[in-house]
Amino acid sequence: MAAPGENMKINGDRLWESLMDMAKIGPGIAGGNNRQTLTDEDGVGRHLFQDWCVAAGCTMGVDQMGNMFARREGTDPDALPVYVGSHLDTQPTGGKYDGVLGVLAGLEIIRSLNDLGIKTKHPIVVTNWTNEEGTRYAPAMLASGVFAGMHTQEWAYAIEDSDGKKFGDELKRIGWQGDEVVGARKMHAFFELHIEQGPILEAEGKQIGVVTHGQGLSWTQVTVTGKDSHTGSTPMPMRKNAGLGMARMLELVDQIAWSHKPDAVGAAGHIDVFPNSRNVIPGKVVFTVDFRSPILATIKDMENTFRNEASRIAGAMGLDVAFEKVGGFDPVTFDETCVTAVRNAAERLGLSHRDLISGAGHDACWINRTTPTAMVMCPCVDGLSHNEAEDISQEWATRLEK
Repeated sequence: MAAPGENMKINGDRLWESLMDMAKIGPGIAGGNNRQTLTDEDGVGRHLFQDWCVAAGCTMGVDQMGNMFARREGTDPDALPVYVGSHLDTQPTGGKYDGVLGVLAGLEIIRSLNDLGIKTKHPIVVTNWTNEEGTRYAPAMLASGVFAGMHTQEWAYAIEDSDGKKFGDELKRIGWQGDEVVGARKMHAFFELHIEQGPILEAEGKQIGVVTHGQGLSWTQVTVTGKDSHTGSTPMPMRKNAGLGMARMLELVDQIAWSHKPDAVGAAGHIDVFPNSRNVIPGKVVFTVDFRSPILATIKDMENTFRNEASRIAGAMGLDVAFEKVGGFDPVTFDETCVTAVRNAAERLGLSHRDLISGAGHDACWINRTTPTAMVMCPCVDGLSHNEAEDISQEWATRLEK
């Protein structure tokens, strides 16, 4: 048993080994991972996490959205659990740490408490939220959104991927549809550990990011329809080039984001072109515009400006354009008590820190609506994430868990 007040630390080597072992499941092609939600690889990763949790003395609960809850009991049977965690699913070209660090660091807390013979008053529950990334099934943070009452389970089950496979069917197929009612669990607090996914901490030499707010985001799927025709024999004045229309709209997205500086951002990261042939003028394009800001009014202004100006562009070019809101959430202010607890812990341990606004969406953004919530972040090399070259150091990962 550690003496009261002793600076207790987790086993950094064991945490790092667990990260590397999980990274063997669904390897990418350039050193990262492709472990998309509800794929066979996701199922294998879940089984490995469950095995580790059971070996650490936890009981595993799974709800009807596939969210996993590994519980270590506390000394007070009436005390609500403290939840920690993140997600194990990745982007198609994802790194080894985005989300995974938060889940396995939570497991390492439990392992280290076991090693040190420490019992906590509150139970601790390590969580793996289903489909945080939203790559295969939009929107992102889907299962935590159902948990927080933002989406219905029926609606989530009916969402289809690009191959027409429904979320609910794939959840059953890989064997991770649990029995628990989604959202029935009560939490004392929730903490999400994550890499920054941005360059600020590394650039400023800060060890800890204390996340006070989360940017809101808006995803709008845009379909531009023209007429596919031969690139060589269709005169320039007679073309209805959906690809060109999209190009002008993408420039518009960038202009709108710049006009709302310094904190607003915007881009289109998902683009499909039809028929996608070298000698055919595109007759249809589908792309998703991603606008983000910590100010809700700014997001709404960017949305409205884009729709109005994109419609004007389409009209001038003889194209049709349709808009569908496929994801989004309002900006988040995290719980002051939880945020202060993170900041005080960094100061007590002598770690340099700074407040951050998270530019990415996280499960914590939804859970914050029902439970006192905060996030803590560590640097990542060059701020790179959603990329197989995503990288952190073992020292950075370990600092999160002192």
